[in-house]
Amino acid sequence: MKILDKNTWNRKAHFEFFNTFVDPYFAVTFKVDVTKAYEFSRINNVSFFVTYLHATMKAVNEVENFKYRINKDNDVVAFNTIHASPTILRPNKTFGFTFINYDEDILKFQGNFIKEKERVFNSNELFPPVNSIDCIHCSSLPWVNFTGHKEPFNGQKDSIPKLAFSKMEINGKKREMQIAVSVNHALVDGYHVGQFNNRIQFHLNNP
Repeated sequence: MKILDKNTWNRKAHFEFFNTFVDPYFAVTFKVDVTKAYEFSRINNVSFFVTYLHATMKAVNEVENFKYRINKDNDVVAFNTIHASPTILRPNKTFGFTFINYDEDILKFQGNFIKEKERVFNSNELFPPVNSIDCIHCSSLPWVNFTGHKEPFNGQKDSIPKLAFSKMEINGKKREMQIAVSVNHALVDGYHVGQFNNRIQFHLNNP
């Protein structure tokens, strides 16, 4: 982890402008091909959710600006590794927030996911024991093939990217789903979302 020198940062003006906004987030929704990721999960007995979440985390950790956060002192912090914080649905249809340590090895990542799933299933708690900003917030809406999405906003400063995954649908020989991405414009521009789009599709094609 390192603190960026905002005075020499080439995005200083952009940061100072958007950081004054009440809600500096912008959102984009795009379609991805999950055909190969789905086949990988089926053949290797890996959860499909874990498979596309792992591809997501690989992509996030490859886009520098997706690893930037604003700390409580208004510093811009660059983390070495970003972890996953998805919601997990319980059998009673409530959900819990989680913190899943990222690992490049998908089987180790699945092990971390299973531990968090067991914790959520055996608790009524909303929040995980770990409370850290070196993560992304994400959720799955497998009941809806949405083409747009809005995240809730609580009026507090936030800089964590937020993602939502839609229902998977079959289109000819392809399996496709939508991904909604919400990011703080003080840290992330459309160019960086484009980088993320390219990298996640690459990893979905090569799980």
